[in-house]
Amino acid sequence: MMRLAVRTLRYRKSGFIATFVAVIFGTAIVLACGGLMETGIRSNVAPERLAAAPIVVTGELTHLRPGKEDATQLTEQVGIDESVAAKIRSLEGVTDVVGDLTFPTPLALGTGFTQGEGHNWASAVLAPFNLTSGTAPRGGEVVLDATTAQQVKAKVGGKVNLLVGGQQTAFTVSGIASGPAGHTFFSNQEASRFANRPGQFASLGVLVAPGTNLEALRKKIEATADVSALSGLDRGVVEHPDASAKKVVLISVAGSFGGIATMTMMFVVASTLALAAQQRQREFALLRSIGTTPGQVRRMILGEAMLVSLPAVVVGVIPGALLGRFLFDRLSSNGVASPDVTFYQGLIPFAAGAGAAVLAAVGAALMAGRRSAKIRPVEALVEASLQRKWFSWVRMVTGLLFLGGGFALMIVTGTVMTGPLAGATAGPAVLCLAIGLATLGPLATKVVLAILRWPLYAVSRVNGRLAIINVTARSVAMSAAVMPVMLAVGIATANIYMQTTQVDAASKAFTKDLRADAVLVSTAAGLSPSLLPQVQALPGVANASAYVTSNGVIDEPRNAPFDEEGALLQGISAQGPDGAAPVKLTTGSLEGLTGNTVALPDRVAEKIQRGVGTSIKMTLGDGASVDLRVIATFAAERGYESIVLPAELVAAHTTNQLVPQILVRAEPGAAIGPALSKLAAATPGVQVADREALIAGNGEDLKTQAWINYLLVGMLIAYTAVSIVNTLASSTVRRRREFGLQRLTGSTRGQVLRMLTTEGILVALAGIVLGTLVALGTLLPFASAVSTSALPSGPIWIYLVIITIAFALTMLSTLIPATKTLTIRPAEAAARAD
Repeated sequence: MMRLAVRTLRYRKSGFIATFVAVIFGTAIVLACGGLMETGIRSNVAPERLAAAPIVVTGELTHLRPGKEDATQLTEQVGIDESVAAKIRSLEGVTDVVGDLTFPTPLALGTGFTQGEGHNWASAVLAPFNLTSGTAPRGGEVVLDATTAQQVKAKVGGKVNLLVGGQQTAFTVSGIASGPAGHTFFSNQEASRFANRPGQFASLGVLVAPGTNLEALRKKIEATADVSALSGLDRGVVEHPDASAKKVVLISVAGSFGGIATMTMMFVVASTLALAAQQRQREFALLRSIGTTPGQVRRMILGEAMLVSLPAVVVGVIPGALLGRFLFDRLSSNGVASPDVTFYQGLIPFAAGAGAAVLAAVGAALMAGRRSAKIRPVEALVEASLQRKWFSWVRMVTGLLFLGGGFALMIVTGTVMTGPLAGATAGPAVLCLAIGLATLGPLATKVVLAILRWPLYAVSRVNGRLAIINVTARSVAMSAAVMPVMLAVGIATANIYMQTTQVDAASKAFTKDLRADAVLVSTAAGLSPSLLPQVQALPGVANASAYVTSNGVIDEPRNAPFDEEGALLQGISAQGPDGAAPVKLTTGSLEGLTGNTVALPDRVAEKIQRGVGTSIKMTLGDGASVDLRVIATFAAERGYESIVLPAELVAAHTTNQLVPQILVRAEPGAAIGPALSKLAAATPGVQVADREALIAGNGEDLKTQAWINYLLVGMLIAYTAVSIVNTLASSTVRRRREFGLQRLTGSTRGQVLRMLTTEGILVALAGIVLGTLVALGTLLPFASAVSTSALPSGPIWIYLVIITIAFALTMLSTLIPATKTLTIRPAEAAARAD
């Protein structure tokens, strides 16, 4: 049977080419997602500034809340106490422990600033940095790395301007050192003052004696103190903490998209092979009639699938590797993944991509050939000339289970989930509904065609009516063409409008109570603390508030309604009823928002049973534990709740320890723009922005997530578009005998094409209608969960573009192959086997 399978390949080129292309694209997408997943899991960042330290010690980078199993990733720099250095220094094998201080020091370059970090000179040995000219820094002096010095054209003895603590200060260049770029060294005393972390280091570099067992020493260090000891490539995470923070995001993106891509690939490959098997019913019937056993037929179909899929997998590896790198570059350039992480695509992603593609092809081939192998020869010959039956209990139960799962997820989305969390159930709901509808495709197609045919029947002429009758009679075969259109329209519409709806809902939740008319923003590391009083003193300013954000978790009480990612913390200045910060009070007052105080959203306060005058315990972004007194509660959109703290408290526990923005509210009728612009012009690293810029900045993360979704969904749509083209082109080419018979009975080429045009319109409309129903089934409960409206938000042109592309692909995939097929002489075409 394998020899027969090989010989049949050249006579069934159209069907096998369609399968070959589908497997190539499927392998590439799954392989690319596997590479992203491996990169996220490894999150390897090569150490640079700390490369000379075999072991780097830092504070615990996660926090485990009491009574919880999942740890929360700390988003800010976690300090480590100076006393830990003495404990580690006493361990066997340790020759020295060097404390490192790190703080932002943007350097003035023309009208802007370069990004840079400041450190204590004692930590220069950890790179190592070696002086090439000059001397070590003393008070008022700095040592620049050679790259930065060349960039700003600095020389020993010259002056450079640095933003330290948000204020521009001139320093003398005492020396230039070779080493990694972007680092400025201060005297140990000045670095300690600028870092503003008394008694703490950002990290410790552990130097060890030759021959020391690093793994054993690392475990001893962690047992000695509550710290994280890192070795090898893991040390780079200390220099680039965003790599660790973005690790979870990259893994979740790769995992969710990879799962959807795998399911889509299996569906596309299965539908392509099923169509090919359906078109060969007569061939299988003849084989059965001459004595071929069911097992032999199944082995032949399986052999054909393997002969097509294995070479396709080999070919798909090349675009898969390129696609993985392309996706990672796009994700890192848009802030989703850290650009400092090394991209990996090892054997596991290759095995996963190849295995999934081959498994999809083999499984689809077995399912496609099951009925052809079991049917009796005489029944097979009769059925080959009629519409193929589709009903089976296995298919019906599978379809109903997926639809039931989709409806269950819809209910959970609309009744249980809130805010951004709704996407966790809405995304799988789309896939479940689409797969369920595809499994029951013939039934769904018959129902939709029964509705759509009447309007077309009323306006069609003879060829159009013939097409309608033909499509209605062949609704089971037509479902193979309708389902890819449904899948493309459903997935694209649902995923894109989920993002636009969530971005719009988040923007409305932020702007609902926002009363700021302007905002001062930092173009470097942060604003000077002295700037806020200057803004408040400007004429026409009714209120000004510092604004800084971070993340934290509520430890006590333990029933706080936040997941393992913690809660968004908003740091603002104390304000009265006319404050600029976006807070609408329900109880208490923010006039006393200083020290260790907090304001809670109404739903959170109700959940943890804490009101004004009570206290809670929180862990802030740098791992610091604080006891807070509740002084107010405020209204917040469900799912978008944040915790309000004093700006000074939040800023002190962030990596930069500075406030990035100042919100300004003007008095009625006052024009504060000129005064703010004048102040910004006199303050280096500060610029004025309007209310819209503040709103845009607040939704930047969501817009980035939306961009990711557009990119990944676009790839899936491109893949399903391949399925549409494959399915329709293959189906049209296989009908050449039918077209030949029509022309022998008097139909012209134009009449056949007009008939096919009407068929294409029906197929496209059926797919669009079913895809729209799938999308609405997800979008309606999602919209009600993330916003106050049950209708999704977003421009209508997105939907119009989606259905236009689906319609165009359907028509082109039908008419182009048909035009080529009609060039064959009618008698020759009619004589060919189906």
